[in-house]
Amino acid sequence: MKIKEIIVVEGKDDTTAIKRAVDADTIETNGSAVNEATIDKVRRAQAIRGVIIFTDPDYPGEKIRKTIAASVSGCKHAFLAKEEAIAKTGKGLGVEHASPQAIREALKDAQLMHESISEEITQEDLLSAGLIGGEGAKDRRIMLGKLLKIGYTNGKQLHKRLMMFQISRQEFAEALSVVRQEEQK
Repeated sequence: MKIKEIIVVEGKDDTTAIKRAVDADTIETNGSAVNEATIDKVRRAQAIRGVIIFTDPDYPGEKIRKTIAASVSGCKHAFLAKEEAIAKTGKGLGVEHASPQAIREALKDAQLMHESISEEITQEDLLSAGLIGGEGAKDRRIMLGKLLKIGYTNGKQLHKRLMMFQISRQEFAEALSVVRQEEQK
């Protein structure tokens, strides 16, 4: 599988894992303190071939994602579920630990976050759906993030992520229906 866009990853182990899974070029941020030279590389890559930001499903990975997205518009975003990114030893979390299949799926599902946020789904919708606050909310958000392919979010991030990916009320309702069916099993 050949990827046209350049994939932004955190380090050389991530690049190795990406190259095991797909034919692609990468830019490595070398940590969460993304410098201006790296931002310039990403800007150039975005202008020429497009960019997919593919960081670890943890706080530093989210920080890198936000830093780059704030500086370079039009990037696509790929997400791995935490359980797909855990090292076989159980110690370590990141793209470098994911299977080639999980990496291919995440890249295939990469989405564009939109600058203009139109609020279709409200905070009240999230609260009444049991996605923020209360018992089981985190598990429901994890499942919802997988179904909508927007990655894991905490309660505060969920609304913004839904808006940025312009998830419609219908998409949200359908995914929520699946989440509720799974809960009843």
